[in-house]
Amino acid sequence: MVKRQAYQPILITDARRSQDDQLTSRQKRYVLMMGIRVACIVAGAILVGAKAPLLWLWLPLCAFGMVLIPWLAVLLANDRPPKEEHRLANRFQPRGRDETPPMALSAEERPHKVIDAEP
Repeated sequence: MVKRQAYQPILITDARRSQDDQLTSRQKRYVLMMGIRVACIVAGAILVGAKAPLLWLWLPLCAFGMVLIPWLAVLLANDRPPKEEHRLANRFQPRGRDETPPMALSAEERPHKVIDAEP
């Protein structure tokens, strides 16, 4: 006798973003952060050239941006959404003695979500 897995429909609101969507948003974030880094480099060069007041304050801030932003940009560009935590662990979790699998219940007894537009 072969056990059947419980059927659990996926709601469209629970669906994950596509790989292409994720990649595009990470690329945009990376380009934006590197643009901010370029702005820090240009601002530092202009401040040195103009011998601006409080140069001792502005240059370390620009340098901090030039060093920290590329590191953060790479980390965030390589970041992906977390994987489903312990996918196999959910299958092998022991059920309570009086807990029945969802497909063993009739349609009326199965737990379901109700979406109501009115309060």
